[in-house]
Amino acid sequence: MAGFLEEMAASSAHRAAAARSAEPLGALLARIRDLPPPPPLALSPQGFDVIAELKLRSPAAGALGAATDDWLGRVSAYAAGGAAAVSVLTEPTRFDGALAHLEAAAAALRPHRVPAMRKDFLVDPYQVAEARAAGAGGVLVILRMLPRARVEELLDAAAEHGLFVLLEAFDAADLDAARGLLEGRAANAPRTLVGLNCRDLDTLQVDPARFEALASRMPGGWPAVAESGVATPDDARRMRALGYRLALVGTALMASADPAAALAAVLAAARTAESSGGYT
Repeated sequence: MAGFLEEMAASSAHRAAAARSAEPLGALLARIRDLPPPPPLALSPQGFDVIAELKLRSPAAGALGAATDDWLGRVSAYAAGGAAAVSVLTEPTRFDGALAHLEAAAAALRPHRVPAMRKDFLVDPYQVAEARAAGAGGVLVILRMLPRARVEELLDAAAEHGLFVLLEAFDAADLDAARGLLEGRAANAPRTLVGLNCRDLDTLQVDPARFEALASRMPGGWPAVAESGVATPDDARRMRALGYRLALVGTALMASADPAAALAAVLAAARTAESSGGYT
């Protein structure tokens, strides 16, 4: 595991322990039982979708927004632009995120029937329940950060709470691990997407060439997500042509003065492109 992920995993474990101490799992589950179900993840029949991201800070790019910005208006603009889901960073130390952001975003998205996804460095099934309590419809799970048994626990927790999962890989070994993990789980797995993040964890730089190099290694039968490095309509068109079913777009949308229009342009470009069709 890269040093950055080690740092994030340790911080996440500390947060999970503190949260469990403040609200035991039984109390959290009791609170969840009174909540309405989150909006389901619905993929467009037009063949390509975007998970738009609310991210106030990036370790690579620095500040992308601030608590004083109208970030909640940006979340609503994502829904208006056609986002299939909105990823919300909840990691506080390097991304300026908070569970309160997830809760507010989920409430704003509910009338649009668009799910929010908790994007964090989850290490404990308790944190999946936290996401559900905040109104999320999905969670990110990072393959290489956890032993297989713990990843399976997180997938089981997501299924228990009716959440979709974005299972994140960074290289061929991760994708092979995802394939092995998902084999035999189709009958009882939550809605699962398999993402390939082209960011190098040591340098935090993106390497878009990884999308083409590893396209054929994406597990068949699971919607493939291109993560990082997708910023323009042309980028999205290339991802569709390579067979990716979705893209997760964060920094470019956070920087846009008109995120709804920027997102709509990305979707329009990708949906008119030819797809290899192998990884959707």
